[in-house]
Amino acid sequence: MFDHIDPRSPTPIYAQIADRVRLAVAAGDLRAGEGLPSVRALAGQLRVNPATVVQAYRDLERDGLVEMRQGAGTFVADVAVETRARERAAAAQRFVRQMLTEAARLGLSPTDLRLALERDLPESK
Repeated sequence: MFDHIDPRSPTPIYAQIADRVRLAVAAGDLRAGEGLPSVRALAGQLRVNPATVVQAYRDLERDGLVEMRQGAGTFVADVAVETRARERAAAAQRFVRQMLTEAARLGLSPTDLRLALERDLPESK
C-alpha cells in the first residue's frame, strides 16, 4: 500500500501516506478494525521521521477514517458507505489532477490525453 510514496513529489509525504490509506479504505482493501502499521514501523519502512506518520494518522483520525488507541495502535474505523464513495471520488479527482500536471510537464495537450483515454478505456455499453 505504501510502495508508491515519492519523496520527490510536491505532495508532502504525510499527505501521500494519508491518501494511500484513504484509497485503501474507500476501495474496501482495508476493513473496519484492521490495524495499520505502527508509527515506528511505517516510519522505518519509508525512512521518514515518525512525526510524518503521526501527522498522516492524525489527519485520517480527524476525518473519521481511523481510530488511534493509546498503546494499542491505529485501526480502521467503521466507515459509512457514503464516506467510502466520497473518498473514491476524491481519489479519482486527485489522480486526474496529477495526470494533468504530468501531461502538461510532458507537453501533452488535452486532446492528446482524451485520445489516449478513449483508446485505452473499455467501451461502456
